[in-house]
Amino acid sequence: MPAVVWKEGRLFMAKTLSLELASQGKTQKEALANLQEAVDLFFENEPVKIPSVCIPQNPAISHIYA
Repeated sequence: MPAVVWKEGRLFMAKTLSLELASQGKTQKEALANLQEAVDLFFENEPVKIPSVCIPQNPAISHIYA
């Protein structure tokens, strides 16, 4: 799942490109880890409204655009 990372002041911001999810951290690594946690929580209780083949299994941040 592609993500964008940038720095605002003293914090790094991370945002997914395909979902409206964002997070922050003191380092780029921390921001991405927090974003990964947000993605995992987002899909944890997501009601299945589409075929299961379309629901990401173990979604993970795979691309970083800085």
